[in-house]
Amino acid sequence: MKGHIRERSPGRWAIVLETKDAQTGKRKRRWHSFKGTKRQAQIECARLISELQRGTYLEPNKMLVAAYFEHWLQHMKSQVAPRTHERYGELARKNLVPLLGSTRLTQLKPAHITSAYASALASGGRDGNGLSPRTVHHCHRVLKQALKQAVRWQMLASNPADAVDPPKVERKSMQTYDTAQTATLIDLMRDTPLFVPTLLAALCGLRRGEISALQWRSINLETGQLAVVQSAEQLNNSVRLKEPKSGRARTVALPSLVIEELKTHRIERAEALLKVGIRLGDEHFVCCHNDASMMRPTYLTHEWIKRIRASGLPVRRLHDLRHSHATQLLASGIHPKIASERLGHSKVGITLDLYSHVMPGMQEDAAARIDLAVRRALAPPRTE
Repeated sequence: MKGHIRERSPGRWAIVLETKDAQTGKRKRRWHSFKGTKRQAQIECARLISELQRGTYLEPNKMLVAAYFEHWLQHMKSQVAPRTHERYGELARKNLVPLLGSTRLTQLKPAHITSAYASALASGGRDGNGLSPRTVHHCHRVLKQALKQAVRWQMLASNPADAVDPPKVERKSMQTYDTAQTATLIDLMRDTPLFVPTLLAALCGLRRGEISALQWRSINLETGQLAVVQSAEQLNNSVRLKEPKSGRARTVALPSLVIEELKTHRIERAEALLKVGIRLGDEHFVCCHNDASMMRPTYLTHEWIKRIRASGLPVRRLHDLRHSHATQLLASGIHPKIASERLGHSKVGITLDLYSHVMPGMQEDAAARIDLAVRRALAPPRTE
């Protein structure tokens, strides 16, 4: 097995790979076009030879989109988080490959992609139902990213997905609980496994994964501080601990109600674990089962769905408790920067964008306050 380069014109090269058939002994040549410097062409030649030796080489002129996706997904395994990689695989294999997988990569055109999206919207889901515009939009992002890499690898001259517009996704109105409903919910969840998770989501704004990963070492009940230093990421068959979504830890001040309930919860957990021979320590999870194992994110979701449907309250997601907390903060006059820090958003702009529905009321309140202040300043002084 060997390879060499030939200059076709200034800056354009032919990379020639020569191999022998193990059975017939016949030589086979594979030609690749490359644009760049001589040194870059030599590096690309070495990379292709390495792929041939590892058995991961793919013929660009014969490769189907389905085979390319597998090649790309293997590459992306070291580039993104495990859950992100799983999601890429789901979108590619379940939604894109059935529609585009039999097309040759080099023959893929914008018209093919547009037609595939139309089919997905009409009948691309389970039982022949159409996929939602949001799901097709996610598919488009994955396809565009995959084909962008094909351009970088010089398997495509341009990205056909760049010429395609995904379906428009209408922004859903945010579903939240008001203060009275939140109080009812807390009472309903008392004496259930979801009581503490509900408190942490509704009164502290923690995400589901942050609740699962919270350990006693991260809570100071004397100062009333909770440190969010990690999150649990649910994979298909396992859970891994990772840094919080924003990429950095944050500190959340605990309401006195949460401090009181956590003190009681710790005593109850310690007694329950002692019955099975486990002494509660700072390394244990705050929300755990009777064997001290973590309450996984999927467990929290399943329990939440079961209990909220039987509660009589409007059905919302567990994550919507976080939205409820944010909405209540802003509506009560808390500065968006403080709310942003409490929620763990990387930028205050994210908070303002997500909760813009609260802003009109805040604007009216601000206008009323400035009006009152100016009127007082303009009023003539009283004379005795």
